[in-house]
Amino acid sequence: MGAERLDLLIHPPVRLQLMALLADVSEMEFGTARDILGVSDSVLSKHLAQLSDGEYIELRKATVNTRQRTWIVGTAAGRKAFKGHVAALQALASGRVPSTA
Repeated sequence: MGAERLDLLIHPPVRLQLMALLADVSEMEFGTARDILGVSDSVLSKHLAQLSDGEYIELRKATVNTRQRTWIVGTAAGRKAFKGHVAALQALASGRVPSTA
């Protein structure tokens, strides 16, 4: 496994953390993800748009107590990509991949 296996869509820290959060849950409410990640609504929305465009997540909207809520759902493709990215990071960390520096 080499550095070419890193997924540049997942690699930015907020997206990597978000995919990690979604790895063990069926879905997560937008506000919960925002609070855990410590980012603004607009920052999270931008990252969600990119992950959604890559088909790594889906957004589900519904009204709860008269308020519109958004849930984030990791797709099968997104979960597979996240596992592959983590494996590539572990390979890099263990020194199994030659350094390009």
